Amino acid sequence: MTENSNLLAEQRRALILDEVRRRGGVRVNELTRRLGVSDMTIRRDLDALARQGAVEKVHGGAVPVEEARTHEPGFEAKSSLELTAKEEIARAAARLVAPGSAVALSGGTTTYALAHRLTQVEGLTVVTNSVRVADVFEHALRQGGGAGTTVVLTGGVRTPSDSLVGPIADRAIRSLHFDLLFLGCHGVSPAAGLSTPNLAEAETNRSFVASTRRLVVVADHTKWGTVGLSTFAELAEVDTWVCDAGLPEEARETAREQIRELVLAGASD
Repeated sequence: MTENSNLLAEQRRALILDEVRRRGGVRVNELTRRLGVSDMTIRRDLDALARQGAVEKVHGGAVPVEEARTHEPGFEAKSSLELTAKEEIARAAARLVAPGSAVALSGGTTTYALAHRLTQVEGLTVVTNSVRVADVFEHALRQGGGAGTTVVLTGGVRTPSDSLVGPIADRAIRSLHFDLLFLGCHGVSPAAGLSTPNLAEAETNRSFVASTRRLVVVADHTKWGTVGLSTFAELAEVDTWVCDAGLPEEARETAREQIRELVLAGASD
């Protein structure tokens, strides 16, 4: 990490979280020296990260949270993490979309960021199982944006991440055909592929994958190596993974061996 006392709280907490995950734990006195801020500021940052479920506070510092494979964080808990990476990914992913395309977006905070970008692309047909994503497009249409856009929200049972899943969603998705699918995920692993802690969401994601011509995964570097309860696609099925430049070099090499295309957002923007 680079010392900088002028970092915004969001940026500082993202750096702290990366350090916790990379090293397996951090101490308050180390963070104060590296970031050039007070003990009290670091302790507030750790309190905020602990409330989000991102770290576990211990005496003198913090360690990663050991989550069960069935643990599914809510939308609000995930929405404040890796904001810069998600915006970079959204910007790069939006460049893949041509006006007039049939585009599907799964649920998640990264697809939510992408949805805001896609409101500027004309003539899209957007199919989503995310209540949050649908709201973005509906709001844009009410404000006079998203010219010619049609939005289809599947039915289904709502998950903690505000996605609609289950047989109703699955049937609706499998009856359609998409040019592009932008898929968020809980974990990306060389062995387990793309996974989620929610069994019903896994089946709905399989329906999405079966209905698209091109599968684009949008997931930041913290998802690498994470494994949820259920795999819904192998890495070899992924056409493009749009990630951020925080992905370690070893992970990049492994991903490129299995995925057709790896786009590192922010690396050359």
